[in-house]
Amino acid sequence: MAHHFEIYKDKAGEFRVRFKYNSEIMFSTEGYASKASAKNAIESIKQNGPKAEVVDNSDA
Repeated sequence: MAHHFEIYKDKAGEFRVRFKYNSEIMFSTEGYASKASAKNAIESIKQNGPKAEVVDNSDA
């Protein structure tokens, strides 16, 4: 599995989502009170991510 979303519970008991590519964590979300909310976050990322623009602040 080269890349995937992973839902897990953090130490505070909240559900979080992380995206892994070749076992490396690329990003992680905020904590959610329910697993359903974490799953909604994944769907939002899948739907809106490809349309997102890139903002380069590296010259600032």
